Amino acid sequence: MRYLESFFIVLFACCLGFQLPSNAQTIPKEKLIALTPQWQGERFEDGRPRVPDHILERMEHVTIEEAWGIIRGEGYHNQFEGGEWEILHPDEPVVGRALTATYSPARPGVQEYIDRQGENANRSGPPNTWPIDMLEQGDVYVADGYGKVKDGTLIGDRLGNTIYANSGNGVVLHGSSRDREGLAGIEGFNAFVRDWHPSYIREMMLIGLNSPTRVGSVTVIPGDVVLAKQDGVIFIPAHLAGRVVSRSEMIRTRDSFAHDRVRSGTYTAGQMDTEWTQAIEEDFTQWVEKNADRLKEDLGVSQRTINELLEE
Repeated sequence: MRYLESFFIVLFACCLGFQLPSNAQTIPKEKLIALTPQWQGERFEDGRPRVPDHILERMEHVTIEEAWGIIRGEGYHNQFEGGEWEILHPDEPVVGRALTATYSPARPGVQEYIDRQGENANRSGPPNTWPIDMLEQGDVYVADGYGKVKDGTLIGDRLGNTIYANSGNGVVLHGSSRDREGLAGIEGFNAFVRDWHPSYIREMMLIGLNSPTRVGSVTVIPGDVVLAKQDGVIFIPAHLAGRVVSRSEMIRTRDSFAHDRVRSGTYTAGQMDTEWTQAIEEDFTQWVEKNADRLKEDLGVSQRTINELLEE
């Protein structure tokens, strides 16, 4: 009977993606590569796609609508999670590479198995600190706390300070947090959570570490690019991140030209909302060349996109 119980505990944990060998890798590197076959760039040691920093910097200027339209056109229809988010700093976006964790209601036999795996891997602290210890610069800690609020506070200001020290970034938690006032004092840190509560985390166990997880209606793969703004959170597949920022910059530039020319009375709104004539396209090219510095400074348009528009 004891053998069967141990067998099902291991089977349960493995089916949920909880694998914790003695090294730093939590699931096999080849598994993450298999989950992200379209990504052809650099990867972290754990197998996550390493979307370049310059893409993340440009992503901050992308709107949720732009990102949604672009990735939906590529067949990704379930990447946005809206609803009720409590945002620590509503005017500041959170952008970065997802490092994931999945929590479940505690169950003694499974919890004991997880604790033993942590001991074998020489992990320090309780399991809710393990994903935080794995964060690297540019990561966003993304956790599914199954929406639990009371006794579901995945972080407080102490862990928030560690998160920011390790990643230089914030968190997206489908669960709750405590110490809102303390977290607000961490310059540069931001948090998207379901609610705030003064309780401590209780009766929760970590069953998935840097493995596919769920945030509301979205399946999140480690290495996805997180774009969190007031509208909600969108998770962009790594291989589409570059395409999203490039198309967004092109859309932003054309919209800025259209607004400028309509305000000046050069063209009507109808002319801007239909296919542009050759004369308008030539005017647009000249406008881009003349306003290149403003586009870069005010709208975050990269020189690469400006060059592409001028070549077109």
